[in-house]
Amino acid sequence: MDNYGEVIAKDTIRFRRLLPGPIDRVWEHLVDGSKRGRWLCSGATGSNVGEAIVLKFRNHDLSPPGDAPIPARHKEMPEEITFHGEITAYEKPHVFGHTWQLGDELSEVRYELAEQGDKVLLTLTQMRLDTRAMQVDVCGGWHTHLDTLDDLLSGAQPGPFWKRNAEYDALYEKRIPK
Repeated sequence: MDNYGEVIAKDTIRFRRLLPGPIDRVWEHLVDGSKRGRWLCSGATGSNVGEAIVLKFRNHDLSPPGDAPIPARHKEMPEEITFHGEITAYEKPHVFGHTWQLGDELSEVRYELAEQGDKVLLTLTQMRLDTRAMQVDVCGGWHTHLDTLDDLLSGAQPGPFWKRNAEYDALYEKRIPK
């Protein structure tokens, strides 16, 4: 197992990441909006299937001092981008899923947690990514955000967000089949 995302169906990507446990701590970093905001996005999160989730991305806040400049394709974006979705799975502390509006498309993300000794295997699957361009973009983003989560759970200072993101975007442009 490596840390790279992979295309597992024509519209689906998956990441598998072994994270420092315990499982309840990893779970809280998925469902608690303030903890999730330290590595991905903040926002209110329901705890029942059918309830709402708000995803407020502030990637500028994830970038430590001295990071690389913001990549050109992100410079024109507002400092905060908000998405809305609906909880599709909530089985504490093992399965969490929600929809995610990406432009005109409704995507779905599923996080599955499994204990492996003192570690936790996170399997992240995102479905309904209809174009290769979307898969490349989403894989680069997830890889960057998951590195930040791993840093936080390991007690390390998060690495350079924008530098990593630019590197992963270029990497997935080559890795994902055309």
